[in-house]
Amino acid sequence: MRQDPKTLSPRQQALADQWDAHTRAEFEEHSLAATLATMTAQPWVTHVPVITGGVGLEQVKHFYGTYFIPCQPPGTEIVHVSRTVGENRLVDEIIHKFTHTIEMPWLLPGVPPTGKHV
Repeated sequence: MRQDPKTLSPRQQALADQWDAHTRAEFEEHSLAATLATMTAQPWVTHVPVITGGVGLEQVKHFYGTYFIPCQPPGTEIVHVSRTVGENRLVDEIIHKFTHTIEMPWLLPGVPPTGKHV
């Protein structure tokens, strides 16, 4: 369950709006430019389970443009479970559903498509 927007401070709401724009750009719009527009001038991205991502604009742009945005299988679904918004951070608990029909080096490096639903 997401926090009720009525209980968020303006700063918290701005953080939530920015994150929603970011995930929309990644998973719905599949837009590198829109994704980067939601980030700072010197972003740092680490996908912790497999340590993929980049540090600085050029590495992050390369990561998102080469390995992340184009490597989302068709029919990818993000199911929101819960959201907690603090003054300086936001935590979304999600379920990322997909059928593994393409290579996904950002999540499953070196694993060829299995055709299995995840």
